[in-house]
Amino acid sequence: MNRASSIVTRHAAFLLLCGVSLVLFYDPIVQLLRMAFRSELYTYIPGIPFISLCILILRRKSIFAELSWEWRGGFVLIALGIAILFSANRIACLNHNDYLSMVMSGAVLWIIGGFVLVYGSRAFREAMFPLLLLFFVIPVPKFVLDPFIKLLQIGSAHLSHLLFKLCGVPLHRDGFLFALPGITIEVAEQCSGIRSSVALIITSVLAGCLFLNKGWARVVLVLSFFPITVFKNALRIVTLSLLASYVDTRFITGSWLHKSGGIPFFAVGLALMAPVLWALMKAEKRKRRKSRQD
Repeated sequence: MNRASSIVTRHAAFLLLCGVSLVLFYDPIVQLLRMAFRSELYTYIPGIPFISLCILILRRKSIFAELSWEWRGGFVLIALGIAILFSANRIACLNHNDYLSMVMSGAVLWIIGGFVLVYGSRAFREAMFPLLLLFFVIPVPKFVLDPFIKLLQIGSAHLSHLLFKLCGVPLHRDGFLFALPGITIEVAEQCSGIRSSVALIITSVLAGCLFLNKGWARVVLVLSFFPITVFKNALRIVTLSLLASYVDTRFITGSWLHKSGGIPFFAVGLALMAPVLWALMKAEKRKRRKSRQD
């Protein structure tokens, strides 16, 4: 069998495995899509497989340069995916979010296992980034999501307090409540910026893959999302509060800036991440230059 026929056969086998996974995980996938279109937090999920597929296509020459059948590793991952699916269906105490989180973990393992089985370990190493990117289709488990939201909420409240002080605004703080002239606001969970946090994480992961070469630099870029998110949240809270206190209270009740202002402030987050990426790119260049001189 020549190489072209071999690749076509492997593609057909992988598509067949993907089709089987679609049948096995059909109901959870439908539930996930419904949740994604109804929840502001998970609107990014339907786009993840397409991003992963685009990266696979762009890197297809290096990914499919050397192929082999990896039966053992592939079947282990596929079997683990099936085991997770059946285990999730038997655990009665799971809420809907955690059920989908567990089941979609199994679905992603099935897809990765199918890829390993059909294309081999070398192809998997080359395609590791777009394949692992599929884990973003998994809803965040509640035991992770709730503490993370609380951490963002606490950080945003503390930094908002500092910014109010720097602006010279008279206020009284009681936990998450801030009493300003004419208004009282609460830094609620909705102010945590969890949606934009996830978007910044995905953006930083993609930017790290495209523009950075070293693992440490990619990790630093991804971790930068937290202080950027907290600062962006605090800036939004302080801006809306000052406008409501000194201009019109409708800025925190019914204005477009309050309901849909996350977009311009997300742009602020991207603008803050850009110099971090630039600095990391420069640091990598300096290290490469230094290693050549040594």
